[in-house]
Amino acid sequence: MLQGVNPIPDPIDTKHDDKTYDPEEDLKRVDNTYEDPFGNEETAEVKYKTLKWWQCGMFMIAESVSLGVLSLPATLSALGIVPAVILIVGLGILALYTGYVIGQFRQRYPFIHNLADAGEILLGRFGRELFGLGQILFSIFIMGSHIVTFTVMMNTITEHGTCSIVFSVVGMIICMVLSLPRTIKNMTYVSIASFLSIFSAVMITMIGVGVQYKGGENISVTHETNLYHAFSAVTNIVFAYCAHVAFFGLIAEMEEPKDFPKALCLLQGFEIALYVTAAVVIYYYVGDGVGSPALGSAGPLLKKVAYGVAIPTIVGAGVVNGHVGLKYIYVRMFRRNPTRMHKRDLVSVGSWVAIGLTCWIIAFIIAQGIPTFNNIVSLISSLFASWFTYGLSGVYWLHLNYGRWFSSKRKIALFVINILIVGVGAVICGLGLYVSGKAIHDDSSKMSFSCANTAN
Repeated sequence: MLQGVNPIPDPIDTKHDDKTYDPEEDLKRVDNTYEDPFGNEETAEVKYKTLKWWQCGMFMIAESVSLGVLSLPATLSALGIVPAVILIVGLGILALYTGYVIGQFRQRYPFIHNLADAGEILLGRFGRELFGLGQILFSIFIMGSHIVTFTVMMNTITEHGTCSIVFSVVGMIICMVLSLPRTIKNMTYVSIASFLSIFSAVMITMIGVGVQYKGGENISVTHETNLYHAFSAVTNIVFAYCAHVAFFGLIAEMEEPKDFPKALCLLQGFEIALYVTAAVVIYYYVGDGVGSPALGSAGPLLKKVAYGVAIPTIVGAGVVNGHVGLKYIYVRMFRRNPTRMHKRDLVSVGSWVAIGLTCWIIAFIIAQGIPTFNNIVSLISSLFASWFTYGLSGVYWLHLNYGRWFSSKRKIALFVINILIVGVGAVICGLGLYVSGKAIHDDSSKMSFSCANTAN
C-alpha cells in the first residue's frame, strides 16, 4: 500500500535533501494516463475551475458548520465543560493538520479529483472502488441527516401539523431542486445563505437561553458518565469536523489550488471559535437538560423562530454536502469523455438530474429508517468521518514520506503523530459503531417510517 513512490518534502518540513527526487517522473510511474478530470476549459460552455480561495473557504464553512454545531451543547452535558471544550479544541486543531496533509497529498498528485482517486494511489483499483463507495455513502447519509433535521424543524414550527413522512418528502423535493446547478461556484451562493442562516439561528438561541434562564445553576465542570454516553458525545464533536471528504473536489475546482491552506485556515479558525462559544454559552444557561439539536432549548416561541431562521442551512448545507457525492458520480460517468461535462445538452443535464434524484430518494429512505438526529449523526461520524477527517490523513502522510520515516528527529516525531492519527480514526470508528448501533437499536425502531412527532 505504501510502496511505489519516492519520498517528497514533509507537509511541515519543506526542506528536501533528496536530489534524485523528480516529481514528474514519479507521477508517470503512479499514473501513466495522468490527466485533468475537467480537461481543457478554454472554450467550454460550463467551466468548473473557477473557485477563489475565499469562496472555497465559505463553501467549506457551509458544508461543515451546519448541523454539527447544533449537537455540541449536549456534549458538554454528557462530559462536563472542561473535557468537552478540550475535545472540541483538540479535535479542531487535529482537523487543521489533517486537512493540510490532504492538501499536500493533492499537490503531489494533481490529478486527484475525489476520494476514489486517492484510494487508487494507495490501494490500486480496489482502493478506487472502496474509497469511491465510501464517499458516495457518506454524502448520501449527510443528505439523509438534513432531511431528518428538516422534519424536526417542520414538526417544531407547525407543532406536528401533519405526518412526519410528508415533511420528509417536502424536504427531499426542495433539496433536489436546489441541487440542479452543476458547478461548485454556483453552489457558493447557497453556501453563503446557509452560513448566515446557521450563524443567525445560533445567535438567536444563545440570546434566547440567556434571557430565559438564570444560568450557571445546573452545569458540571466534569461529569461522571459511562463509555456509551461519553463516546456518543465524542462522535457529535467528530461530526462537527466532517468537511474533509470534500477537500479533493474543492481543490480541483479552485483557480489557484496552492491557495487551499488559506481556505482551510478560514474554515478551522471560524469553526473552533464558533463551536466553543456556542456550546459553552448555551450549556451555561440551559444546563444538563440541553437538547440536541440545541435550537429546541430556546423556549416555546424562540425555538420556532430559530428553526425558521435555520431553514436555509438545514436545506442548503444538505445540498452543498450532497453536491460532493453527486459530482463524484458525474465525473466518474464522463471521465473518459470530459468534454461531455461542459455541455448543456440533454445527456449532460439529464444525467446530472437523474443522479441527483436517485441519491435524494436513497437519502429519504435512510432518513425514515434513522429518524433521530443524534443517532444518524453518531453513525455518520463513526462510519465515515472517523477515517475521512482523521485516520486516512495519517495514511496519506505515511505514503508521502515512505522511506524517510526515521530520517531525522522531526520525521520520527511526525511518524509517531501520524501513526497515532491512524489509531484515533480506528478507535472512533470501532467504539462509535458500538454506541451508534446501540442507540439506533434502542431508540429509532419505534419511529422508523412512521408519522410520529420527531420534534419530541
